[in-house]
This record gives sequence, C-alpha cells and structure tokens, in this order.
Amino acid sequence: MDRWQDHLLGRLPAFSGDPWTPLTLALACSPLLVVPLLLVLQRRVLAAGAGSGIPQVMASIEEPSQSDRLLGVRPSLHRLVLWGLATLSLLPLGREGPVVHVGAAVAQGLRRRFPAWLPGLSQAQLLALAGGAGLAGGFNTPLLGVVFVVEEFLGSFSPQLIWPALLVGAAAAAVSSLGGQPEFALGVMGAQPPELQQLLWAVPIGLVGGLLGGVFARLLLAFSRRCWQRARREPLRLGLAVGGLLALFLLLSGGASGGDGELLMRHLLATGELAGGVPGELFTLLLRVLGPVLALGVSIPGGLIDPAFAFGALLGHSAGVLLGEPQLGLALGMTAGLAGATQLPVMAVLFALRLAGDQQLLPGILLAAVLAAYGSRLLLDQPVYHALKALTESLESAAPNAGE
Repeated sequence: MDRWQDHLLGRLPAFSGDPWTPLTLALACSPLLVVPLLLVLQRRVLAAGAGSGIPQVMASIEEPSQSDRLLGVRPSLHRLVLWGLATLSLLPLGREGPVVHVGAAVAQGLRRRFPAWLPGLSQAQLLALAGGAGLAGGFNTPLLGVVFVVEEFLGSFSPQLIWPALLVGAAAAAVSSLGGQPEFALGVMGAQPPELQQLLWAVPIGLVGGLLGGVFARLLLAFSRRCWQRARREPLRLGLAVGGLLALFLLLSGGASGGDGELLMRHLLATGELAGGVPGELFTLLLRVLGPVLALGVSIPGGLIDPAFAFGALLGHSAGVLLGEPQLGLALGMTAGLAGATQLPVMAVLFALRLAGDQQLLPGILLAAVLAAYGSRLLLDQPVYHALKALTESLESAAPNAGE
C-alpha cells in the first residue's frame, strides 16, 4: 500500500519536477471526493472501522471484556478498507493504527480458537504483545514492538512478557521484510558529525521539535472533540470541507503535503531541499502539521507516527540547511517531532534509527528525544494516545445522552 502511495505521489510536481497535468491535478483533488465518501461510510456501512485503532486496542487491554466488540473481524476489515482508501487518495496519514489493531485482532481470534495458546499470558498481555507485533511488522523493526508494549500499553517490564514479545516481534518483522518493507526506509545517512556537535544541535532542535509536537497533539485533540458530533450529523458536509482543504494543501505544496511523509524525507535527503528553499520547507511544515490534524480529527483510520516524523524532519532539515548540516538536522528533527507528538522518547529513538540506519547519530538522537518529550509535556499532561482514548470514551458515553 505504501509503495502504491509513493508511486502516485511521485508523479506530483514537488517530487517529479514536472508541471501540473490533468492527471496530477486529478490526483491532488482526490481528497475532495474520497474524504466525504469515507465519512459517509464511517457513519453507515463501515461504522465499526472508524478511528485510529490504537485507542480501541488500549481499551481492550484495560477491559478485556470489550475485545470481542472492538477487535472482531468486522471492525478489523472495516478499518483496513477505510485506511486503504485514505492511503491511495494521498491523505497525510501514517499506518500504526491499523497495523496495531490488526495484530491485536489476530491474537484475539487465535486465543478464542485455541484457548491454551500462550497460557502464561493474560488476555491483556496477549493483546498488548500482538499489537506491538503488528507495529513491528508494519515498520520492519523487531524491537519497536517490544518497546511499544512496555512504554505505551502496559508501562511495565517483565521477562514473562518480554521474551515472547521479542520472538513474535522478530517473526512479524521477518514477514514484513518478505513483503518488501525495507529495513532502513531512508537508506543509511552519510553524516558523521562529532558527538559534541550532535548534542549541541539536539538542544534547540529537541526543544522546538517537542513543542511543535505538543502543539500538533493539542490541535488534534481539540479538532477531534469539535468534529465528533458533526461527523455523525453532517458527514457529507464535513467531509467536503476537510477534503477540500486537504486537496488545497496538495495543490499549494505541489504534493509535498500528502502521503505518510517517507517519500518527502527521501526527497530531502536525495535532492537537498524542496522548491522554494527554506521558506518553502517551512510552509510545507505548516501544511504537514495541519493536514494530519484534519484527517485524523474526523476519525479516518491511520496513524500519527509518520506525519510527526515528516513535520519534525522539515523543521530539522530547515535548521540544518541554514547551519550547514542538513542530514544531522533532519535526523534530530524527525526524532524530536515524534517524541513531542507521542511523549514516547524510547520509541522515537528506535524509529529514528530505523529510518536513518546509522547509530553514529545516536547521542544526538537520544538527547533530542528526551528534551522533546519533556517539552511536549509542558503543553499536554499525558501521551496523545491516552488522551485520544479518554476523549473517545467520554464522547461515546455522552452520545446516548445527546440523542445519538
């Protein structure tokens, strides 16, 4: 799915260097048609698939009695269909929500069919492990699943859970590799700046990137709260408004505001900049913050990991161009953007190493991630996934009282 999206995005002017054509204009305008369709489907035929997928897995971990409703075959298929349509229409969404949900749903089905499967794990531990394995498979990063289980789902570390999580995560990543998911999505960066330079750069980029990630998370929560009832009452009208804005963003940026962001980061590394130089990158950064807020805020399935990496990379790359080390700036910026958006610094470090493919940048990446997570905490008092879960539960519980 990602390769198909990159193929479509690669035709747009920001990446191809060619002028607009009727075909590329139609691609850029596709959100105007697809987003209203998605919101109508979410309200009716595919209602069980609305939402990211991670809050639903977290709710099932905390209350396993909900897992049959939230992790059944129907919500899983609905979510994959919605996410596939969104991805192919170039919406600025990531993938972690659907892949985590599918991983947990598969484990839920296996436990129901084979009750003696992994008997040493509780239902909550099994769902957490499987959700992490889905993440590991989705990004071909075995350790990522383990860290996500510990840092986000359960908040605890025990050999009883970690050992099977390592095995399942490695197996999931192996399957992902066979499917063509690269181990290092951006190749291997050639930058090898001294450790002291990395640490000095990590302080401002980490703090600014963390604040930017915190602003993104707050905007996402506020927009989600505002659109909850409207998406149910007026899905077509809201879909036209959101789709129109996303199409406008694609037209204004030449396509750089669309997709999950990996093609954009590869383009920055390969060519050095976007059209318009640093001002053009900063304008695209603004669009890449607002675009995912619009798409995720109306409950379209997807993820915020890739979008956070993308706007963080633009921030860091812009600073790096001005200071003479664009690759270092990009690596630190994408780490800070993700750590700020999620408040999960260890996960952000593993993601950054997976994308950059170079441990020479580890000192700066570590410091940028920690500072970004602390900076984000100044704006949002809990990680964004927990905040989204709490928001979803409060809005769903209030819906009957509102006559929904």
